[in-house]
Amino acid sequence: MKKSLSILAISLLTLAFNVNAQDHRHAVVNPTNPEITEYWDPEVKVITPGTVPSDAIILFDGKDLSQWESAKDGSPAQWKVDPTEKSLTVVAKAGNISTKQKFENYQLHIEWRSPIEPDTKKSQGKGNSGVFMQGMYEVQVMNSYQNRTYRNGQAGSIYKQSAPLVNATSKMGEWNTYDIIYTAPKFTINGGIETPAYVTVIHNGVVVQNHTKIQGTTEYIGQPKNPVHGPGPISLQDHGNLVSFRNIWIREM
Repeated sequence: MKKSLSILAISLLTLAFNVNAQDHRHAVVNPTNPEITEYWDPEVKVITPGTVPSDAIILFDGKDLSQWESAKDGSPAQWKVDPTEKSLTVVAKAGNISTKQKFENYQLHIEWRSPIEPDTKKSQGKGNSGVFMQGMYEVQVMNSYQNRTYRNGQAGSIYKQSAPLVNATSKMGEWNTYDIIYTAPKFTINGGIETPAYVTVIHNGVVVQNHTKIQGTTEYIGQPKNPVHGPGPISLQDHGNLVSFRNIWIREM
């Protein structure tokens, strides 16, 4: 009899708990008090907006390359800095450069300009460079103003993967702006992809990549690869064309 009473007591307690839980869920889903759905803490961080937000990390201020290094061996970056114009320009055969600091999720602002080049240079040979997320995922930089090339290799493309929605490239010699919102990939413990990388690119104020899935590394030949990695640098490409950059800043998210 005692055993039966114990079982009955446990059953009644379980039933009461479930009823209370259901009542609680019902109260949350259909609140009668507006304060139930208000969240006050922690308070949202305050920043000062502007041309350069107050919480931005300045990667290039027009003065020097102290935030950059050779992508190949970590030696000092050898690209040309013009303090008057506050720009930096590719030095052919000097190699890619990378930020010393590494990043994952961020908002990146960068401005670039294709050099004035003759009509004998065409397609991928004209104004070619690139901005690499984590040093391995390229948003293409190219003179795509009246310069036809393959769709997934023109300015604003995720190189050899996703063509831009439109071609918003400025004329040779004029500045272009990229605002890039990037989310780094996440990997499983056994090396699989838990969440792929995504990127949104705004080119001269126009969305050209809208939360685009990055399939993996942006290879010149062959299919994308997906090596497991952590934070990585912002890298700029030396493709032999004298492309210039300025006003480079980043906000970690």
